[in-house]
Amino acid sequence: MKVVLTGASGFIGRYVLETLQRYEIATIAVGRHSPASGEFQAIDLLTATDIELNQLCDRTAATHLLHLAWYAEHGHYWTSPLNLRWSEASVRLVEAFCRAGGRQVVVAGTCAEYDWSYGYCREDTTPLNPTTLYGVAKDATRRLVAGVCKQAQVPCAWSRIFLPYGQGEPSQRLIPSLIEAFQGRRAPFGVNARAYRDFLHASDVAEGLITLLISGANGSYNISSGEPVRIGDLVEIMARHYNVDARLILDRITERSGEPCLLVGENLKLRALGWTPSLSFIEHLRQ
Repeated sequence: MKVVLTGASGFIGRYVLETLQRYEIATIAVGRHSPASGEFQAIDLLTATDIELNQLCDRTAATHLLHLAWYAEHGHYWTSPLNLRWSEASVRLVEAFCRAGGRQVVVAGTCAEYDWSYGYCREDTTPLNPTTLYGVAKDATRRLVAGVCKQAQVPCAWSRIFLPYGQGEPSQRLIPSLIEAFQGRRAPFGVNARAYRDFLHASDVAEGLITLLISGANGSYNISSGEPVRIGDLVEIMARHYNVDARLILDRITERSGEPCLLVGENLKLRALGWTPSLSFIEHLRQ
């Protein structure tokens, strides 16, 4: 097995690259930014020509593609027109990989493809009805990539990732923001304390992606904990850790329009391949 990995310098990508290296799986990271370690080939996937993509795939001679790269600037990616450019770039990359004789494709999708009004997202029955440009672009990419791979007779696993967290995540996200608020390094802010969310540590996301990679999986899979966590409980746990009154946050309860009370993903298909989260949310949080 030889893997071409995109997005290796991103939040989840760093965990994926580290896990691939720990398993001693030959990996070549490709993209604009070199990761901290390992083999790397520079290419801008958004501007690369078909010839350049073909040359990249021929040169690396990889058997497996793990495609994570996408526009992910916090607070902007939901509506950015760059989602459309990344959709096209992703399809062209998969086309080039299949032309070069690749044998397995795994692509990172998102829980934002689902109709969130259902709350509990079952892999093969919950409707897909994204309400953001980001979710629409990801779902369209899934359909196109699956078509390319089916025509080339190459298995393609599409992973719908729920809410990853862990060291190195963007500081504007919920858990790093709470840490900074409880440490007095940012102003207190409100949260939707009554909502339940599916959090999964980035190391378990990485393990899930690699499980899909080495199993020859085909189709769509949730990468999720399957265990809803009440945001108010999360705030209280973290407040106790920092010896701070949770009311600093909980007295500012806010509810954003369009956000569901429950968002959790079924993960039975991934578990059937042998994957399980290494620790519970609370255990990871305490670490």
